[in-house]
Amino acid sequence: MINKNLSIVGYGSNRQKNDFYPTPEYATEALLKREKFIGTIWECACGDGAISKVLERHNYDVYSTDLYDYGYGDAGVDFLEEYVLDINNIITNPPYKLATKFVLHAQEIANKKIAMLLKLVFLESSSRYKLLFNPDTLETDWKLKTVYVFSKRLKIYNEGVIGRNSGLIAYAWFIWEFDYKEKPYIDWIND
Repeated sequence: MINKNLSIVGYGSNRQKNDFYPTPEYATEALLKREKFIGTIWECACGDGAISKVLERHNYDVYSTDLYDYGYGDAGVDFLEEYVLDINNIITNPPYKLATKFVLHAQEIANKKIAMLLKLVFLESSSRYKLLFNPDTLETDWKLKTVYVFSKRLKIYNEGVIGRNSGLIAYAWFIWEFDYKEKPYIDWIND
């Protein structure tokens, strides 16, 4: 039971080796109903293109990469080692064990907006609070703007193969916006 619990929160031997859990199309559609993005978008953990394909269908200019080759985008690109210029927005479902690093690195690269699909428990942790959410201690112009919580659990499957253990975790879109000055707010996705 301990191993299963660790797997659910992002660790343990039952996790998919490379944290490949494709984003359901309806999750990206829900984001686009609530947020508009101006300029280029980098989907830096694109996997099989689940998020990128929806963005492209909505006529966004998307640069899709992944460290591993899942048959979509440019493979072999380690987002955490890249410093691409002229990227306006980053939208991704990052590997959960690297989520904090992805957010911090995205803040170094993007110049408008960051949208990360994260487990709701990302809000928990005093170290993340100080690092990502506390406006009094942040040494960046990036502020958390919105957390869009899915009122119904997302069906996210290991490697995209429909099976067991989906719908056990609460997810939300976390939106950071450059130069945002207000307090963050929470809203719900009930589509």
